[in-house]
Amino acid sequence: MRKTVWITGGSRGIGAACVRVFAEAGWRVAFSYRSRTQEAEQLARETGALALQSDLTDRAQVEACAQTIRQRLGPIGAVVCNAGVAQQKMFCDLTDADWDFVMDHNLRSVFYTIQAALPMLIPDKDGAIVTVSSVWGVTGASCESHYAASKAGLIGLTKSLAHELGLSGIRVNCVAPGVIQTEMNAMHDSETMQQLAEESDLGRLGQPREVAQTIRYLCSEEASFVTGQVLGVTGGFVI
Repeated sequence: MRKTVWITGGSRGIGAACVRVFAEAGWRVAFSYRSRTQEAEQLARETGALALQSDLTDRAQVEACAQTIRQRLGPIGAVVCNAGVAQQKMFCDLTDADWDFVMDHNLRSVFYTIQAALPMLIPDKDGAIVTVSSVWGVTGASCESHYAASKAGLIGLTKSLAHELGLSGIRVNCVAPGVIQTEMNAMHDSETMQQLAEESDLGRLGQPREVAQTIRYLCSEEASFVTGQVLGVTGGFVI
């Protein structure tokens, strides 16, 4: 398997943890990011990864990003579709702009990313794709219906592509993190976060690195017969 990985949303949180974990494992790492230039440049210096600023809701930018990776690091062997956004809002208050914002960043971006990478994955008859959903994509979430719908869509896409790409030797899996200690969850106050931690069987929040290590496993030869799976990294928050 070619050990070049493209990680989207790599400048912070789970994405940044993935950049570090894959680099430590000897992979050639490229990551795309939207706006956190200072954090991205620092992470690139720290890990030796290739940082590429890109709007993943723009097909032309996504395709240009994929070609730059190919030119700089060689053909892509694994893709981690991690980039995404969150928003809390009552369903009755959602606007078209709210819906489109979440769907474009959480679902359309993955559509573009995987399509851009497949021409490098298919000819080699080997490769791995991991999408990053959420526990809310499995259970649904009050006041985050559009977010939950987008993450549930990723699960359906993952399973469909596992069927479609299997004979091309490409494995497609999904991780569904529980409540992870990231900036995205900073919208919650400390009391809410404590309550969420207590709801998990392990009695704590997850760490980005714990999710990243699971993703690296799914991209590795150790998971060579694993495809079409949704792996919860939840601490027992949902079983």
